[in-house]
Amino acid sequence: MLPNLYDLPVLARQQRTVLKNCGLIDPDSLSEFLARGGYAALAKALAAGDDGQSVLDHVLQSGLRGRGGGGFPTGRKWQLTRQQTNTPKYLVCNADEGDPGAFMDRSVLEGDPHRVIEGMLLGALAIGASYGYIYCRAEYPLAIKRLEHSIEELERVGLLGDNILGSGFSFHLKLKQGAGAFVCGEETALLASIEGKRGMPRVRPPYPAQSGLWGQPTCINNVETFANVSSIVAEGGAWFAGIGTERSKGTKVFALTGTVKNSGLVEVPMGITLREVVFEVGGGILEDRPFKAVQIGGPSGGCIPDQLMDTPVDYDSLIAVGAMMGSGGLVVMDERTCMVDLARFFMEFIRNESCGKCIPCREGTTRMLEILERIVRPASGESPRETVERFKSVTLLEELAPVIRDTSLCGLGQTAPNPVLSTLRYFRDEYEAHVFERRCPAGACRALLTFHIVAEKCKGCTLCARQCPTGAIWGAPKQTHIIDQDKCVHCGACQDVCKFDAVSAQ
Repeated sequence: MLPNLYDLPVLARQQRTVLKNCGLIDPDSLSEFLARGGYAALAKALAAGDDGQSVLDHVLQSGLRGRGGGGFPTGRKWQLTRQQTNTPKYLVCNADEGDPGAFMDRSVLEGDPHRVIEGMLLGALAIGASYGYIYCRAEYPLAIKRLEHSIEELERVGLLGDNILGSGFSFHLKLKQGAGAFVCGEETALLASIEGKRGMPRVRPPYPAQSGLWGQPTCINNVETFANVSSIVAEGGAWFAGIGTERSKGTKVFALTGTVKNSGLVEVPMGITLREVVFEVGGGILEDRPFKAVQIGGPSGGCIPDQLMDTPVDYDSLIAVGAMMGSGGLVVMDERTCMVDLARFFMEFIRNESCGKCIPCREGTTRMLEILERIVRPASGESPRETVERFKSVTLLEELAPVIRDTSLCGLGQTAPNPVLSTLRYFRDEYEAHVFERRCPAGACRALLTFHIVAEKCKGCTLCARQCPTGAIWGAPKQTHIIDQDKCVHCGACQDVCKFDAVSAQ
């Protein structure tokens, strides 16, 4: 007898609500979605004839918080938009997923697009919106193709457009492709992009619920938030509120990546610990190497060390340890990861993605990146002044971070220092080893490594000498070779090509 799918270790601790249909139905088939209870929640809400108040009540009771990263209560946002008297109103789905290593929204849109659209229909009913947009990054061609097919089919059968199911409720939905700017994940920048303007955030208030698209009341939620709504309406707000913790209800989808055995998309109840996610759902570390840290929340998140892995996965607990839920990226790292270089990677990403509108973000992230690059890639033969600057680098990072956090215009800049602050908080010894000892404890920063050839292993094949870009390696064929440290630029090419594991780096 075949085992039950959910008895497998990777699925046993999961609780699938958002992902319940993914992989089990043909995403292009409306009939298969209907057979799994699709659009029943919409039919139920329209049959109630209460202009969406029952939908809003269920979402308020559920305690659902936005899954895009901020965690603002969804019901409150819908209520604020519903209270506005200006018409028309707009409903927007933020599918501009840009975190490195994150693919939650993409998988839901590709695997179950009707679930997201049904959630939007229910949201539109609740707030009184007549028009909606799905803002999806153009790098998701399959998701776009399936959304376009689903929208066309729903318009054909009367589940989108005017007078849906004869109820008098009308909702028109369009797909808007984004160019992949990370800053357009910020709601006001996203709205500017839909309007045909450059995607740059604006000062709030007024908030989009008061003045959004073309100055009209607008409600914005992300893909995962909408994907929860149909189950909430179908099962009741109390059902959803019974999952998770007191202040973080329901489940959360994570893209589990990095040096973990079971990588992929997972959906777990709020309140589960990070250790359970990594070692039970994820199966532990590849090759059973020592665990070092987990990075959660993407470029806006933070790194959590082993001693804090029993932290519950909920909004408040993660903020307390210097991280954040984010949209759901979760990267596992072993002993070979340099935490200073990881902070440099995320700061480079943020610097490149900054829209440049406000000085703290535009200039502050650039200065922080310059400092981090000086730490992981110090110049050879530095002057006394450069040495002093290197010694002051950690202090400069700690001084810059709160300024950028407290004075940036939008969430991109306000959370930009998080990876640096969390790695400084929990891995300060690695920064000090880089700065004062010019050593990378993880052995990952090649500019700080010294390469040697182990005489007992060298066969004199000359491959390393031929590959060296500076001619730093010499020796006769079939004789032990030697690396001239004065010429070596620490590129590691010799170690990469050696077939006998004769090049050692320390």
